[in-house]
Amino acid sequence: MKLSKTVDYSLRILSFMAKNPEQLHTAKDLVAKLNISDKYLRRLMTKLSKSGFIKSVQGREGGYRFVQPIEQIYVSQIIDAVDGLDKYMGCILGFGDCSDENPCALHKKWVLVREEIMNLFKTTSIAEMAKKDVRKI
Repeated sequence: MKLSKTVDYSLRILSFMAKNPEQLHTAKDLVAKLNISDKYLRRLMTKLSKSGFIKSVQGREGGYRFVQPIEQIYVSQIIDAVDGLDKYMGCILGFGDCSDENPCALHKKWVLVREEIMNLFKTTSIAEMAKKDVRKI
């Protein structure tokens, strides 16, 4: 399973910000430090703001800061906000009609692996991710 570029960048941004959660982070600084295009970063920041993870502080000394405690923001919430978790819940082989009643060749094994992956996403907070090198997510 590969996460989308949108999820990857969102996790990188929030993990980087979580290293100093009380600080205001400017878009210019995030672009420079995370090597994400300005246009893409601003689009993601809008999406993350609308989802309630961060807020924009306007003005000359403005930037972005967390609205919620970073220990209460989980990877699953971020994935759901920017991509939707359903995108990662489907058939591993790409069949649209794969289910318990109509399984693909890998269905039973994939269901178990998928549950473990979702558990990982639901129990890993941005605070935990901030302890890692965010350039390599």
